[in-house]
Amino acid sequence: MNTVDKIYSNEVGMSFYWTRERKTLLPKIQLVFRNTGFLLSLNELKDFSSFCASSLSTQNCNACKAHSSCKTFLLRTPSDKIDLAVSSEELIQIQELINGTIFRIEMKQWITSLCLN
Repeated sequence: MNTVDKIYSNEVGMSFYWTRERKTLLPKIQLVFRNTGFLLSLNELKDFSSFCASSLSTQNCNACKAHSSCKTFLLRTPSDKIDLAVSSEELIQIQELINGTIFRIEMKQWITSLCLN
């Protein structure tokens, strides 16, 4: 039976590795939010984080009263054929989920390499 090894979660979603008998099945990270799942490498996660930052910088909706709920941001994903329409709040939460995941993965890699030395 496959289980998960949770990496990180927040209000919008979570990230994890698929495992079987406590061993990681794939070196890719499952990122799930808004009923959507992405199976990504660490480099793809970093690209996704950049796409979030780009989307945030392209629109300035602060003067709009509905800016937090309006889905005016088009978020590019690591898949060339998929973009997501998200609100500014969702975009911030998605970016935080991605960055938290990257941080935890890199911290674990650093600690593991430190322990090997």
